[in-house]
Amino acid sequence: MTTLAPATLSFLLLWTLPGQVLLRVALAKEEVKSGTKGVTQPMYPSDFLDKLMGQTSGYDARIQPNFKGPPTNVTCNIFINNFGSVTETTMDYRVNVFLRQQNDPRLAYEYPDDSVDLDPSMLDSIWKPDLFFANEKRANFHEVTTENKLLHIFKNGNVLYSIRLTLILYCQMDLKNFPMDIQTCTMQLESSGDTMNDLVFEWLEDAPASQVAEGLTLPQFILWDEKDLGYCTKHYNTGKFICIEVKFHLEEQMGYYLIQMYIPSLLIVILSWVSFWVNMDATPACVGLGITTVLTMTTQSSGTRASLPKVSYVKAIDIWMAVCLLFVFAALLEYAAVNFVSHQHKEFMRLRRRQRRQRMEEDIIRESLFYFRGYGLGHCLQARDGGPMEGSGIYSPQPPAPPPREGETMQKLYVDRAKRIDTISRAVFPFTFLIFNIFYWVVYEARSEDIHQAL
Repeated sequence: MTTLAPATLSFLLLWTLPGQVLLRVALAKEEVKSGTKGVTQPMYPSDFLDKLMGQTSGYDARIQPNFKGPPTNVTCNIFINNFGSVTETTMDYRVNVFLRQQNDPRLAYEYPDDSVDLDPSMLDSIWKPDLFFANEKRANFHEVTTENKLLHIFKNGNVLYSIRLTLILYCQMDLKNFPMDIQTCTMQLESSGDTMNDLVFEWLEDAPASQVAEGLTLPQFILWDEKDLGYCTKHYNTGKFICIEVKFHLEEQMGYYLIQMYIPSLLIVILSWVSFWVNMDATPACVGLGITTVLTMTTQSSGTRASLPKVSYVKAIDIWMAVCLLFVFAALLEYAAVNFVSHQHKEFMRLRRRQRRQRMEEDIIRESLFYFRGYGLGHCLQARDGGPMEGSGIYSPQPPAPPPREGETMQKLYVDRAKRIDTISRAVFPFTFLIFNIFYWVVYEARSEDIHQAL
């Protein structure tokens, strides 16, 4: 039987054995050629992960680092990818973020690379802090086209775990200055099961802990660059739990409300003043104009309230709408007063005729008494049923007509009074509304500046 040389044997195995044996035989061939032994075999990534987190490594993802020792420090930072709509009605805001947290010193390793990028499926094999968003209403992960997760392990054991989330978070809003307000919305990250004796969250210090995507803008608000980082540690019956928070300052932009609310209501108030220049005899035109402006202001005010939450305090927009409605209603009442005064002369003339008729009847009665008593017929003056006296109809002339110019004089007097009311209203209404505008805008701008400085 012919004995094959070592080099020949390795060549045959190269074509007949599986991949791992293939590599080892090739290495054996190199040893034969070089005449050396004991060359270190390179470690495969799968062997590296088995050694790092496998069953024989002693690593247990169910146990947190520093078990029964000092609390584990978990460093967090966020990257705001998109800041969505801020809704005053439900007092919440929508945000799309990358949440990054790291540290597990048990995973320190010796490997040529400074860091190892792992598949997101490996997340189930490592320990993760029990972090949740304390003021979260709704949240969802992103899985298109794959799970939007990132997992890096560094040589010193730091674990970088990044995940993309879309969150709808509750924001406690103070709407007293709405729509000239500045809202402070928070994002709170809290531990759900581990107390501060076991787990502590910290914001990243070496780099900005809260970053915003470049060019990010909001349609209705201005997002301030300053973001306050702090702690919101919670005390429950079960212990003291760590909580960290970041505060976003959102300044309301007035453009939308000026176009949709302030300017239309201002024009409606000015339109209601047209009745001051319309002839007071044009009753249908003035009444129609007044009722239309009142109903329009009422509808606009109702629409404004529908887009805001039901709060017990008065907002800046409520004061504006209420005053505008008051001015419009006052303009309608002004025309009612003008119309009443301009026709008051008719009532006055009717009262004068009634009084004159009563005096004439009294004079007739006195003359009748004197006439009948002079002839001894005084007993005929009283009827049996207590009705009018007999003979009183002998002298019943019609009351004399008023002087021909008295009615015209009275009419001119009251019409002039009505016109004077219109003339005064033309100056009083615009001037009063101007004073209100100056007071309104100065006060609320000053309050906005105070809030701006306080933040």
